[in-house]
Amino acid sequence: MKTRKPKIGLVGIMQELYDDMLPGITKRQANYAEDIVKELSDVAEVVFNVPARVREDIEKQVKEFNNSNVDGIMIVMLTYSPGMRIVRALQENNLPILLANIQPVPEVTKDWDMGDLTYNQGIHGAQDNANAMLRGGINFEVITGNWKSETFKSHFLSWAKAAQTITKLKNMKVAVFGQMPGMGDITVDSTSFLRKIGPQINHESLGSIYSIFEKVSNSEIQELLERQKKIFYIDPSLKKENYEYAARFEIAIRKFLESKGYEAFSIYFQAVADDGRFKQLPMMAASDLLAEGYGYGAEGDVCAASLVAAGHSLIGDAHFAEMYAMDFKRDSVLISHMGEGNWKVARKDRPIKLIDRPLGIGGLDNPPTIVFSAQPGPATIASLAPIEGEKIRLIVSHGNVLDTEEMPHVEMPYFHFKPSNGIENTLNGWLKNGGTHHQCLNLGDQRERWRILCKMLDIEYIEV
Repeated sequence: MKTRKPKIGLVGIMQELYDDMLPGITKRQANYAEDIVKELSDVAEVVFNVPARVREDIEKQVKEFNNSNVDGIMIVMLTYSPGMRIVRALQENNLPILLANIQPVPEVTKDWDMGDLTYNQGIHGAQDNANAMLRGGINFEVITGNWKSETFKSHFLSWAKAAQTITKLKNMKVAVFGQMPGMGDITVDSTSFLRKIGPQINHESLGSIYSIFEKVSNSEIQELLERQKKIFYIDPSLKKENYEYAARFEIAIRKFLESKGYEAFSIYFQAVADDGRFKQLPMMAASDLLAEGYGYGAEGDVCAASLVAAGHSLIGDAHFAEMYAMDFKRDSVLISHMGEGNWKVARKDRPIKLIDRPLGIGGLDNPPTIVFSAQPGPATIASLAPIEGEKIRLIVSHGNVLDTEEMPHVEMPYFHFKPSNGIENTLNGWLKNGGTHHQCLNLGDQRERWRILCKMLDIEYIEV
């Protein structure tokens, strides 16, 4: 999966009023905007044209950005500008909006004159414009700060990544190969989901994968196996024919996803078994594709698959997770699943293993399975929970991956997650708010980015 920096359009707003009083002010403030572009260039591609000095300028720039490939629009007050000039442009805007409440210099000194006051008067323009946007029903985020500080850059990056994730979700397709009957928390109305979250859900046939599977070459298989030898400890008992079969299955799935432009997928294990043409479940494929940046959700869970894809874009290295069992002594939950997991989050002091794994589910042959534990330290778990129609919420828990001993009899990815609010309070809140049994986990404290994304999607954010 290709990655890129967020691309953000900068609309720098001022007005003609000050030109006679301060000749050259337009050029001076344009240089200020260009300096902002340079300052943020290491985290995002920021595009600035010229200052927007009248209402028509604002409307033209917003329209142009909406017709280009930017992920969002950042509004910067280059001087004061009346708030009503911006309303119509933003009512017709479809991009996430950030009001950056900043000014050229961070400190007011005794040497300031009227020129300095005019160059740095963005705050009351921000207040006027924010009030107008609020009254106009426009959804926007605000960041106040010194634009040269690391704190501002960090908050800006969180917003920009959220804007980029909105773009991804709107353009994304999710491939679904079967769904577990009767599983309640994975069901969602496809049309409502597309309107509210963005992805298009397509139910595909396993025959489309099998037709590719038959054509995978031996050289492609060997290339994958050689690549994996550099990453995994390969179980000596893993049969060559089983390993090569798993590789063939993985290559076929990857080729199908690439050919159809899918960025997320879900394969129900019983659908593979019932198809009758496959000898294994694609455990190795799911883990490898997760590590490559694909969204994944088990058992036909499009909400989880979409959320993991969002986690890749918003944060990076998203892991498909499930709360498997509670440990009241450690005040933690054991995170695991049937055999799928993003090995990019694996702890660095233990080998990532590829094992021969007996698995009775589906009644098929042993599927080679990648086994690891996650890196100890801060982590964030999120669940995209469908409630009713377009009412969808995100439940989030922050805590720590614990440094625990190995569990030699657990033949799938596993680790303990200790929520910061305690297991009892966290799980009570999780259950009361409809948190689902499939989740997305990212290392680090990622609450800010999830909160901003929810604000942009206009869905409820609940922290437990």
